[in-house]
Amino acid sequence: MKNTVVTLQKQKDEHDKITMVTAYDYTTAKIMDESGVNTILVGDSLGMVMLGYEDTLSVTMEDMIHHTAAVTRGAKNAFVVADMPFMSYQTSVYDAVVNAGHLMKEGRANAVKLEGGVEFAPHIKAIAQASIPVVAHLGLTPQSVNAFGGFKVQGKDIEAAQKLIEDAKAVEEAGACMVVLECVPAKLAKKITEMLKVPTIGIGAGADCDGQVLVYQDLLAMYGDFRPKFVKVFANVGDAMREGMAAYIKETKEGTFPSAEHCFKIDDSVIEKLY
Repeated sequence: MKNTVVTLQKQKDEHDKITMVTAYDYTTAKIMDESGVNTILVGDSLGMVMLGYEDTLSVTMEDMIHHTAAVTRGAKNAFVVADMPFMSYQTSVYDAVVNAGHLMKEGRANAVKLEGGVEFAPHIKAIAQASIPVVAHLGLTPQSVNAFGGFKVQGKDIEAAQKLIEDAKAVEEAGACMVVLECVPAKLAKKITEMLKVPTIGIGAGADCDGQVLVYQDLLAMYGDFRPKFVKVFANVGDAMREGMAAYIKETKEGTFPSAEHCFKIDDSVIEKLY
């Protein structure tokens, strides 16, 4: 069954945890979709795990449209959320609506996600009024890494915690259909989750959020450059890939691959008549 804003809201209401993973290409999205995941996020994290950037800031609208379109071709049931990249919405409410429209029309996304709270409530409201579902992103917002001075847990003191609560209220009131909470203390995330009517999706925000999201390269141990505290490895696919590649290289060099079962035949009489 196709996951929608309605079914995801029902999951929160019925205390049925929402699953979300990232995907950036057709093949991976198809596998994720077949596994039964509720939501696929085409994150601007693709800048780091797919394109090799140091952060997400260099990702463009063209990158996001390209990867989102590939994912939506592979995902038939999952609800596909596409990140709005850095400076695609910060410049103006008008730019936010236009670029959200591009992700929906050309990328065929089911929703867009943008970072920021009270300051971006007008942007969320305008996008939602254009009949585009919006997912808000609070806490550690990677596009603000330079302003934060690095990747740090957010909301640990009274002022910061109160600001997160106000941000959560503001984005919900503006029309956000879900709220991602990243690197937020678990007890604060629980309080926000209980306060909001819309679902919360946690990443480094404890088990009391309405759902969880992870970058698939992290949960499958495919991205070894850095492993955040909140990541759990569920399968060591990275090692399996390295072992498979090593075996392929070895057999190719030894001449044991391809063997007869991997080759096509021709009648010897044909070969004998060639000159």
